[in-house]
Amino acid sequence: MSRIVEVSGEGFRPYEVVIGPGLLAGIAGISEVRPGRAVAVVSDDTVFGLYGAAVVEALGAAGARVGSVVVPAGEASKSFGQLERVLDGLMAQGLDRSSLVIALGGGVIGDLAGLAAALFMRGIDFVQVPTTLLAQVDSSVGGKTAIDTPRGKNLVGAFHQPRRVLADTDVLKSLPVRQLRSGWAEMLKHGLLGDAAYFDRLAAVGDPVGMADDALADAIEQSVRIKAAVVGADEKEAGARALLNLGHTFGHALEAELGFDEAVLTHGEAVALGCVLAFGFSAREGLCPPADAERVAEVVAAAGLPTQLASVGELTADGILARMTEDKKAEGGRLTLVLARRIGEAFVARDVDAGRVRVFLNASGAT
Repeated sequence: MSRIVEVSGEGFRPYEVVIGPGLLAGIAGISEVRPGRAVAVVSDDTVFGLYGAAVVEALGAAGARVGSVVVPAGEASKSFGQLERVLDGLMAQGLDRSSLVIALGGGVIGDLAGLAAALFMRGIDFVQVPTTLLAQVDSSVGGKTAIDTPRGKNLVGAFHQPRRVLADTDVLKSLPVRQLRSGWAEMLKHGLLGDAAYFDRLAAVGDPVGMADDALADAIEQSVRIKAAVVGADEKEAGARALLNLGHTFGHALEAELGFDEAVLTHGEAVALGCVLAFGFSAREGLCPPADAERVAEVVAAAGLPTQLASVGELTADGILARMTEDKKAEGGRLTLVLARRIGEAFVARDVDAGRVRVFLNASGAT
């Protein structure tokens, strides 16, 4: 049985996030696929090898003019070079303003293909088909598209909402354990920022590996509903949407310092550790109860996710701080962090003293 969550807001056309098993097999039946319409499937070599041929065949059987652009798997493909490659592929295949891009893959592909769709002829339709848990609960919903630069993550991008999101839960069965846990980190984040009862529900599961299909689908739906509500109220991150960055300013800095090497630290792992650091810093500053910070670390550890800086590599406080000041949420060189008053109640703290963060990072294991 499929679950449907509507994403709507003042500044964009509403769309549906459809969650359930077997959705990939029915992709040709969605309203965005029409006979004669040019469709480009953008994917990475790993995902395309698993699902690409079947998707292209189904779209072709529905009468669409189908082409594909396949990039290497991994965070490194969120680059100017690969963006140019995708855009050139869309041009070579004869797409026009009435065409459709289908992003078939994880968060990297969703971001890359979404940005290409936003730029191509000043914006064409695209459909998100997220194939990782992380992408299903986070990056596929909300219209943020971006690439990385050597100076930081997601610094070049655009807001471009999809026309539909198809979150096929069957594809999650092929995910490596580490990637499943990485998606779980974003789900924990949703509870931490605004829904303590949801966090408690996830905490009771502990490690998501081996979780029953229906229970996982229910949790995905709740995470999508939390994000949809925030996005609907604040599409361009002028206010409440910034709360979704809980754990991300620390996490993005760690990813950048480690060279965006997912073999060392996945994005979800960075977010999990970032949430632990955000709650730890909040407790150190007297903003939230120390018991809450301790519980966050315990729940994150129980899910098989990192909680200590030393566990991910040799990191310096100065290096992490330099990355944090380059973050797109920083303003005028001042640190902007999402901190917490308690589990389920996050807030945006502006003009945070970098010196106090340095002291905290040193105490947390940075050199």
